[in-house]
Amino acid sequence: MNKTAPRSKAATHDRIVDAAARAIRRSGYHGTGVADIMKAAGLTHGGFYAHFPSRDAMLAEAADRAGSDAVVLMERVAATVPPQQALQAMMRAYLSDTHVKSIETGCATAALGSEMPRQAPEVRRAATRRIKEMIDLVFRHMNDQAPPAAYERALVAVSTMVGALVLARAVDDAGLSEALREAALNHFIQAA
Repeated sequence: MNKTAPRSKAATHDRIVDAAARAIRRSGYHGTGVADIMKAAGLTHGGFYAHFPSRDAMLAEAADRAGSDAVVLMERVAATVPPQQALQAMMRAYLSDTHVKSIETGCATAALGSEMPRQAPEVRRAATRRIKEMIDLVFRHMNDQAPPAAYERALVAVSTMVGALVLARAVDDAGLSEALREAALNHFIQAA
């Protein structure tokens, strides 16, 4: 029985973090309550402190999970094509109509970036680490330039991708949403 209890607690903890990662992307940090997350995880509010010392600790893990999801998705996309096509494939997937509509499971930076300056240090630290991972992933696929220039181009690429996604989600005009994403994508395809 002792061997299954830690596994069960870890699985429950993972379920809570997964529910929180979805919730923060859907409703933002301030729109995400502990009771709602516990309910989404199929648990009662009372069990929360058996898993986290504070709401901020849970949000930090949720930010980390949400950021990790985006990096893992982009790594999978890159692995499906030849290396010289990986950057374009990642950008196409990131700027796709599917990703625009997938707020709850999509890029946490695009969903939460404007809220980040007002978060606890541990939440910002988790988000920053995952943003750096995304930049490093894009950098690794910059085949056309020497490292200093390629890293700067990776910074611009990630900034452009995130900005285009934020704007594409913000507007209520489907044509403008598509135009924003296509312009960002075309800029990098032509520059390559």
